[in-house]
Amino acid sequence: MRLGASTAEAIANVFEMFVPGAVERGEVSVLPDGATPFTNLPLHGVAASVSYVDGVTGANVLVMNPDGARVLAQAMGVPAPDEHTPELSELELSAVGEAANQSLAAAAAAISVVLGQEVEISPPDTRVLDDPDGAAELYGKASHAISTTFVIAGEPCRLIQLVPSAFVVRMARAIDEMAVEPPAGGDAAGAAGAELGAGGAADGGVLSLDDALRDINLRVWAELGRTRLALGQALELPVGAVVDLDRSADAPVDLFVNGLCFGHGHLLVTDDGEWAIRVDALTGPASRHGVTVATPMQ
Repeated sequence: MRLGASTAEAIANVFEMFVPGAVERGEVSVLPDGATPFTNLPLHGVAASVSYVDGVTGANVLVMNPDGARVLAQAMGVPAPDEHTPELSELELSAVGEAANQSLAAAAAAISVVLGQEVEISPPDTRVLDDPDGAAELYGKASHAISTTFVIAGEPCRLIQLVPSAFVVRMARAIDEMAVEPPAGGDAAGAAGAELGAGGAADGGVLSLDDALRDINLRVWAELGRTRLALGQALELPVGAVVDLDRSADAPVDLFVNGLCFGHGHLLVTDDGEWAIRVDALTGPASRHGVTVATPMQ
């Protein structure tokens, strides 16, 4: 229950960044022995999974229905399709995979705080569940399983955690050690782990997760403009070709953080001759104006 609660809170915090005020966390359930967590999965639902590759073993699978996946993709800047179709585009699936990568990385960071040990995850595998009944065979099983429900912009979402016995033993040992040896007042990481190990106090739990999320690496890039080309035109572009963009040279530049348009600014050159962006406005939940970001241009 402690593992599920801390993981779910970390994931909910990341989803809240994408769809502010539209995230509800449901119940955390530890399934009885022998029960499979892969029941009642939505047909053509989107599943994003990661496995732990260092520190611990186990896996997390995030499942949402097609409408929920589309809502999340649009929140990350993917335009809505011209006509409503049940099939998600490659761009929509890519955006959902990116959101899952961030949320599951935050979950791994929360677990790292509890264990006091770095936990690394594999790149996310995102796929459409054309055969939900085959999910159990696809993702395997473990000694323990946790299921946590979410509602994102009115659409249901489920986190399934496959937890081997060795993981539970290590986590229980870490929590016991925290109880026996309280962290020093100046040890922020240890204090965060103690709060999470105790289930996450109303104030302390959020603070500790914020501290844990600060060390997650994000991809940052700036976008000067876009255009559309037929595949044949793109393949025939010669070296040195000039491609017109949909913006003028003095138009604002968009700043993206892991696929999410997070702000706008204008280009400048630093004293070292590097391209940079002077951020004029932020559109995310946190705002700090007047920031200069030195970033590779795409």
